[in-house]
Amino acid sequence: MKKTIITVVGKDTVGIIAKVCTYLAESGINILDISQTIVSGFFNMMMIVDMSGTDKEFNQVADDLESLGKEIGVVIKCQKEEIFDSMHRI
Repeated sequence: MKKTIITVVGKDTVGIIAKVCTYLAESGINILDISQTIVSGFFNMMMIVDMSGTDKEFNQVADDLESLGKEIGVVIKCQKEEIFDSMHRI
């Protein structure tokens, strides 16, 4: 399994989850876990996804999601699970 952490942050608007999830589904990327919250009008979502079902390279997915984020007015970041774990291990 190739796990990736995806974070989405920005001002809340209609369709953020739908657009991100549509991209993932069309790319063959499975959502394993998802958490989202809205605080004072700001949207925050964290997803753990499995990229083993996609033909796309990690960098292409990260770039595509960054571009999608710009289109919909949010910031979308991707990190490989092993890098995320290393950064947050103290």
